[in-house]
Amino acid sequence: MSAAEGWARLEAAAGVRAWGPTRASAFAQAAQGVLALIVRPEEVAEREHREVRAQGQSPEQLLFNWITECLYVHEIEGFVVCRVDVDACSATVVHGVLHGEELDTGRHRLGTSVKSATMDHLSVAEQDGHHELRIEVRT
Repeated sequence: MSAAEGWARLEAAAGVRAWGPTRASAFAQAAQGVLALIVRPEEVAEREHREVRAQGQSPEQLLFNWITECLYVHEIEGFVVCRVDVDACSATVVHGVLHGEELDTGRHRLGTSVKSATMDHLSVAEQDGHHELRIEVRT
């Protein structure tokens, strides 16, 4: 991860701020950040992968749906993530791959219990080739 892309926990709320030089990299960082609230990526081995797709009528709805789909993979399949790649991200469709493994409570320490994404204070912005996202989650 370069300084041009990354994520950070929000200070005042549960969620993340993510950024990158492209919309795809910012979306990947947003998913990485939200899933890292649940299990730290450095505790997860890259053994399997899961494809994730989402659609939305607006960039904000697309981000919300993308994070919702990523959380679904975690919740339903018990899949924890060490890395997220987004290979396609248009104004209305995103496709990516979650890399990680099944949750092992003997090895993975659970952090924040994330129930869902929320539209509260969600933002998708682009300025001078820099993309910045903000998404809050319900815990």
